[in-house]
Amino acid sequence: MVQAKTWVLTRHFEGFPKDSNFELKLEQLPEPKDGEVLLEALFLSVDPYMRPFSRVRMKEGEVMIGTQVAKVIQSINPAFPVGCHVVGRCGWRTHTVSDGTGLTCLLSDWPQDVSMSLALGAIGMPGLTALYGLEEVLGLQAGETLLVNAAAGAVGSIVGQIAKIKGCRVVGSSGSNGKVAFLKELGFDEAFNYKTVNSLEEVLMTAAPDGYDCFFENVGGLFSSVAIPQMKEFGRIAVCGSISTYNDTNPQTGPYPHLTMIFKQLKMEGFMVGRWEHKNPESLRRLMAWKREASTVLGIKASLGLSLCHHSTPCSLSCTQFSIDMEWNVSTKQV
Repeated sequence: MVQAKTWVLTRHFEGFPKDSNFELKLEQLPEPKDGEVLLEALFLSVDPYMRPFSRVRMKEGEVMIGTQVAKVIQSINPAFPVGCHVVGRCGWRTHTVSDGTGLTCLLSDWPQDVSMSLALGAIGMPGLTALYGLEEVLGLQAGETLLVNAAAGAVGSIVGQIAKIKGCRVVGSSGSNGKVAFLKELGFDEAFNYKTVNSLEEVLMTAAPDGYDCFFENVGGLFSSVAIPQMKEFGRIAVCGSISTYNDTNPQTGPYPHLTMIFKQLKMEGFMVGRWEHKNPESLRRLMAWKREASTVLGIKASLGLSLCHHSTPCSLSCTQFSIDMEWNVSTKQV
């Protein structure tokens, strides 16, 4: 019988996440039955969506939500033989007994020199989010100017790289000088630290005097209020996230963009990656092909395995012990 470590949400977040929101528990798992498999987690996802989704999709006392790359170590399911690797929404736990529902095998020809952690990043949900936001929502075209905020994050950094592949001009915003340097390495045409500029409005105008055709929105709040008036007429906005509001205890208010959107005839559309799930197999192969080209970065190095951390959580949301070399993605933790 296998003993699993699980990270349980003991109470919903109020403000910034704390260690006290979680508890590490042990769970005795039964032996797999016919049609079931036993999974051993290799990488767990750590993504911004967990913050708001946990409030609406979880009850206190449940295992923290999240996706993982796992290895099949026991199987009575011919679709998932022992030794194969899968991606599944198993949450923050080291071992899982699954009937196969929701499991997806990694690409059969996954290169040995590419970390499987990218199945939770560049060659996974964040990469797909970037691709579908650009192609399905924005309809980005060569020669257009794109603005992306949280540009050094798991999604934003991929957005910028794909946009450059498509022949676009890309302006990115991030929250540190180190991240700005990273964006420059990725090929962003313009990048700035929104925390240190004197005027966000002025820096956006200077970066694109003629305005922005497309805006890949990850932040919301004040940034959005300043950016929307910089859009060109008939500009398109893909709303992927609102990270500036996730930890608010009091809702932010105005200014409101309605008149600007009317006068400029803007299109703003929120989206979730699952809408185009039927396209995932082909899209993942496209992402992998870009990864294999020398012209793109698309990599990640994650340090600090969960087993090395003494805390009650996977050091995922606030711990200073969690460090990552950003080379396209910041959303995985190695078990």
